[in-house]
Amino acid sequence: MAEETALAGKRPEGGGKADSAVVRDALGVGVAVGLSGFAFGVTSAGSGLTLPQTCALSLLVFTGASQFALVGALAAGGNPLTAAAGAFFLGVRNAFYGLRLSQLLALPRAVRPFAAQWIIDETTAVALAQPTRRGTRIGFAVTGLSLYLLWNLTTFLGALGADTVGDTDAWGLDAAGPAVFLALLAPMLKTTTERAVAGLALLLGLALLPVLPAGVPVLVAALAAPAVLCLEGRRRGPTPKEAHENDVPEEDR
Repeated sequence: MAEETALAGKRPEGGGKADSAVVRDALGVGVAVGLSGFAFGVTSAGSGLTLPQTCALSLLVFTGASQFALVGALAAGGNPLTAAAGAFFLGVRNAFYGLRLSQLLALPRAVRPFAAQWIIDETTAVALAQPTRRGTRIGFAVTGLSLYLLWNLTTFLGALGADTVGDTDAWGLDAAGPAVFLALLAPMLKTTTERAVAGLALLLGLALLPVLPAGVPVLVAALAAPAVLCLEGRRRGPTPKEAHENDVPEEDR
């Protein structure tokens, strides 16, 4: 039963994309987002972290938003414990990705701890975009491997040459990751409710960005989902089952 639920919406293995097409798409995401490691390396070095500390963050943490939130808070003079707490809560979203991917990937137990390191926004988006389990596994593995290797390499190069790279905004590397993720996310917003959630989250994030610490606007933007779903539920009214229960006297329930 659990397997049937996990594979809901997945077409049979013969109905998916060719393996080469999945690999091509996954590599495109891995390379495009992996280049953002330059920006992180430079930013981290500028915030006062050493080269080993910067590289350790990419090797062990490996979730770009949390890493940028941490070094951004440190660069702004924030308390290290507060910065680490903000980065931690921002990274909690990956745990929810893991709940879904664990069913779709159905990996052997011995492999799961290693695969967990690669559960991030980009690998999740690529994996969920595939119509078959084989495609999901290939997309996840290729995206995770290419992104992990390139992110750590560019982190090292960025931190090593922080003094010579200059302003990363001029290179546009800091925008590469979010741009690719939005390109992956947009086609998945098929219903009005999904588009409303994305639109409200975007407005909340942009509005709160100038007034809240780094990383916090993203957490607040997550409230868009329950807010839209609550309004949607009120608009539709009670379900037939709830309406029937409301008509039955309490002593007869």
